[in-house]
Amino acid sequence: MCAPSVIAAALAGMNRRDALHFAAGVVAGVACVSCSSGAARAASGDECHPPAPAAPKRSIAADTVLDLTHTLSPLFPIWPNNAPIKITNKSTFEKNGFYSNRWEIGEHHGTHLDAPAHCSASGATAEKVPAASLVAPAVVIDVRDRAKRDADAAVTADELLAWEKAHGRMPKGCTVVLNSGWDAKAGDANAFLGTDAGGALHFPGFSKAAAEFLLNERDVAGLLVDTLSIDTGAATDFPVHKLWLGAGKWCVECVANAGKLPPAGATVVVGAPKVEGASGGPTRVLGLW
Repeated sequence: MCAPSVIAAALAGMNRRDALHFAAGVVAGVACVSCSSGAARAASGDECHPPAPAAPKRSIAADTVLDLTHTLSPLFPIWPNNAPIKITNKSTFEKNGFYSNRWEIGEHHGTHLDAPAHCSASGATAEKVPAASLVAPAVVIDVRDRAKRDADAAVTADELLAWEKAHGRMPKGCTVVLNSGWDAKAGDANAFLGTDAGGALHFPGFSKAAAEFLLNERDVAGLLVDTLSIDTGAATDFPVHKLWLGAGKWCVECVANAGKLPPAGATVVVGAPKVEGASGGPTRVLGLW
């Protein structure tokens, strides 16, 4: 604050209008200093200014919680030449007083996470995927009509831009969800894999151009697909896997119920496995809105 003598000297050289403006400024400054001092005393626990009550803890508010996870069993479709989950009972209530099973399972089976290490020698393993990236706004790209006509339908950059034209720019840290309707085929392994007479696979995924757009032009945490791979089934060299996971991103494959998510406005929660050195693993995924 200015000393009274300094204020008097300043006022002496001013006309009445300027002096009034100057005085108003001084009063405002005093008020701000007083507020700041009070806040500081409150923060320090001053007896005259007890600390303000802590803000209440908040949880995610949602009217709807949608399970985006398939139930995993030995019947769930799996990539060719891989063994499905094996579940062996180890104890029962009748014999042991408790119930438990043993699982034998590959990391990439059922609704599962692909960590960057899956396709990158220097990529993070599952337990190192940042937890904050696993709770993300959902951007749902609906290609069901195209997928009905073409099993090799791939999300294009134009479709991503069309979503933004309808819903606004993709939120930072979002996850982009492929809704191809393919999850309805999960009860039939041949249909889910789209296996043709020559043994080739056919199911929707992302195009490399779409993945490049999301990597270079938008802030996206992960990809979710309702098919067996973020690449199309016909893409045997896995360009999207190499590009996306190689950039340190994650994805979840074989999600269920993507068609029940709203195109925008939902939040996806990915319960990623936290196993040391894992390249991925079965995952529980929820959609909230």
